[in-house]
Amino acid sequence: MIRIGNRSVGDGRPAYIIAEIGINHNGSRDLARRMIERAAAAGCDAVKFQKRTPELCVPVDQWHLERDTPWGRMTYIEYRHRVELTLADYEYIDRLCKGLGIAWFASCWDEAAVDFIEQFDTPLYKAASASLTDIPLLEVMKRTGKPLMISTGMSTMEEIDGAVSAIGRQGLLIAHSTSTYPCPVQELNLRMLHTLRSRFPGVPIGYSGHETGLATTWAAVAMGATFIERHITLDRAMWGTDQAASVEVGGLARLISNIRDIEKALGDGVKRVYESEMGPR
Repeated sequence: MIRIGNRSVGDGRPAYIIAEIGINHNGSRDLARRMIERAAAAGCDAVKFQKRTPELCVPVDQWHLERDTPWGRMTYIEYRHRVELTLADYEYIDRLCKGLGIAWFASCWDEAAVDFIEQFDTPLYKAASASLTDIPLLEVMKRTGKPLMISTGMSTMEEIDGAVSAIGRQGLLIAHSTSTYPCPVQELNLRMLHTLRSRFPGVPIGYSGHETGLATTWAAVAMGATFIERHITLDRAMWGTDQAASVEVGGLARLISNIRDIEKALGDGVKRVYESEMGPR
């Protein structure tokens, strides 16, 4: 069991629901605001962003490659800066989330990004699947003393074992994931939830999904996922690499409402005769 803010996460507790805004805001504070407000209204526990220092995350040989964007043709390094939110934006997000009673945090892709997010009182950190083998980065996040969630897409079991061995299990959460956007259902491999639970007893195991639709996320909850992360968007047709693998905010409330119904329906496994059955009995 791990404490995230005012919520306990682990077996026997309601799934912790994370709406991954990521970079679906396309650098717009207003788009971020609208998604935060909808996520809070839907009943999410937290929203998550992605924080990068472009000069550290983009290989130098890709800096000056040009690409077409909604803001015109620009170099890749210019684009990466264009979709990064500013300090003022995050200060606004921090105030907004506190006012709405929803937590926020970020997956940090480099050590400077951790220093940036440390200016705020976020309840945990997330390491993206791409960062699973960046042990120095994982260690920097772990040293903040906050819980650390690692994601396991495009990783071997040996790489997962290596990350867990390096940073330890204290305050650790592990998300099963497949890093395909959107992911075909035959590659979701939800039984990995059971594999990870068996391999890392006591560590909360959750699911970070990139599929289209909701049914497989509900299945993950029924299989014991202690937290759920899904990308959200205002419109799946919007420009951006993650939009097509996201849940539109209109469906977010249904996703969460049905998750809560599934949790109630699972019960405790103890056979009993309910009062409502007495008449038929």
